[in-house]
Amino acid sequence: MGLVVQKFGGSSVCNAQRLFAVADIITKKYKEDNDVVVVVSAQGKTTDELIKKAEAINKCGSRREMDVLLSVGEQISVALLALAIQKLGFPAVSLLGWQAGFKTDSNYGCAKIKKLPANRIIQEIKKNNIAVVAGFQGINKLCDITTFERGGSDISAVALAVVVGADACQIYTDVDGVYDANPKIFPNASKFDEISYDDMLNLSLSGAKVLNYQSVEMAKKYKVKLEVLSSFKNVPGTMIT
Repeated sequence: MGLVVQKFGGSSVCNAQRLFAVADIITKKYKEDNDVVVVVSAQGKTTDELIKKAEAINKCGSRREMDVLLSVGEQISVALLALAIQKLGFPAVSLLGWQAGFKTDSNYGCAKIKKLPANRIIQEIKKNNIAVVAGFQGINKLCDITTFERGGSDISAVALAVVVGADACQIYTDVDGVYDANPKIFPNASKFDEISYDDMLNLSLSGAKVLNYQSVEMAKKYKVKLEVLSSFKNVPGTMIT
């Protein structure tokens, strides 16, 4: 038996069909006698759409209120994904960032994790539940909702992998690994079977959107075994070690 953290980006859960495809990936890992913790981003372009809605009301609104608004995207995703997993006949419980234990500072919009007691996550694992956690968000000492920077669900996933002692952290996205150039622009780009933390960090800092740079820094610091995979194709991904 192992303990795996799986993270799914917005394109992976953008509609009902994709939600069930992701639920199938999760439950296959669960059926292999693994404990599974899942981190999910907002569906598709939900975050961008919420930003547009806010700007139509007030382009100079406070970052605190923006965090309240933007956190809604992940709340929708985790509930729908948990329902999809349950539909397939497996136990699942959705948790918002604060329920999962993410304690942050009060830097709204780009909050940093201060503490992450994983008591609730461990409880759900002991109950044999699949914990489906909202990425990108936490709560500060004022009990205000906070959000991380864009791509913050990667940070959530790696942080959870650290505190629960996961055997692996699998990052599922709409590409099948890490390439030396954007394969959507350069068809002849080469995929890495394996890449170092430092090289991945350089790619992230140079603008590659596969992984948030803070998540790579955290994975390197705590030696988290990272793997980038496609949620659309069942093919080998890229190991980051």
